[in-house]
This record gives sequence, structure tokens and C-alpha cells, in this order.
Amino acid sequence: MRALTVFPRVLAALLLASLLAACDKAPQFNATDITGADYGAALNLPDASGKSRSIGDFSGKVVAVFFGYTQCPDACPTSLALMADVTNKLGEDGKRLQVILVSVDPERDTPELLGQYVTAFNPGFIAMRGTLAQTKAVAQSFNVFYEKRGDIAGGKYTMDHTAGIYLFDTKGRARLFVRYGETPENLLADIKLLLSGK
Repeated sequence: MRALTVFPRVLAALLLASLLAACDKAPQFNATDITGADYGAALNLPDASGKSRSIGDFSGKVVAVFFGYTQCPDACPTSLALMADVTNKLGEDGKRLQVILVSVDPERDTPELLGQYVTAFNPGFIAMRGTLAQTKAVAQSFNVFYEKRGDIAGGKYTMDHTAGIYLFDTKGRARLFVRYGETPENLLADIKLLLSGK
């Protein structure tokens, strides 16, 4: 008789344990999970107004960082348009998403030009620009590749560069790498998860 009264308790304990395990499961992101990476620690550059900014300045927000330049013919305007679309679809939560473009072409991207460029997509977007040495250091800290191609001497070159987007959670931790070409729906879902504290 005693064994019969113990069995329901064991069953209840196992059920509770399985429910807790399900609750503790890692969120299912669409982008590549890079949780634990130390990307962003070296990101401390002036914005278009000359104010030095870092990831820590945006506590409480999801931060989207990508590398590009104003004369980019495809990836950069596509990524900015994608982020503008996602920001709009977030509604009020769009205020809790900070988009940052880090220039890989500081020789041609003046602060004024960068500021006008990113805010044309959304007034809340920020551009950062460092010296050549700072740009190299920050790019290396993110494992970002960039290189001039074409008429370098004539100043009519293009820049080959890593085109993905790095997402940081509301506590400033690197969480996701979003590959170029991701759908707005998948990106939106991932950002909502990060905003919810996942």
C-alpha cells in the first residue's frame, strides 16, 4: 500500500522536473547564437556629432551593430532598410532597438555624411567613425573583414566587407550574428526574444 502512495509523488516530481527543464531551455533563435563572445568590448568610437559612444551607453536596449560605408552600392543600404522596417514593425518597442553603423571607410565617410546617411533611413540610427587605426582595431575585435577594391589611387574604390549584423541584448552582451539576407520576419522574431529578456 505504501508503494502506491509513493508512486504518485515520484510521478509528480518527474513531471515538475520536466516542466522546469522545458522552461530553462535556451530560446530558439533564427540567427547564429554567439552568446559568450566578447565582441563589442573595443567598440568606443565617436558618433556623427563627435560624442564617444560604446555598447554600454545603450543599456536596456537591443543594439544592432554592423560595418559598412556610405558609398556601398548594395549590402549597406539593404541592411539599413531592413533595420528600418523591423524598427517600424516593433511599434513602441522600436524605441528599445538601437541601430549602429560603424564606418569601414573613414577616409571618405565624414561625420556629417555618415549622420545624414543613417538618419535618412531612421532618425534614431547612429553612425560611428574612428581613425584608420581605431577602425582596424574595432573590426578585428568583431572578426570583421574589410578591404579596398578597384581604383584606390583615384579614390573611386569600393569596400569588400563583412555584411552581417551583430545583435547585443539589453544587458550589452553579444548574442546573435545575423547573416546578410535574413528575412525581416526572422530578424523581428529574434529581436523580440532579446527584448523579452531571453
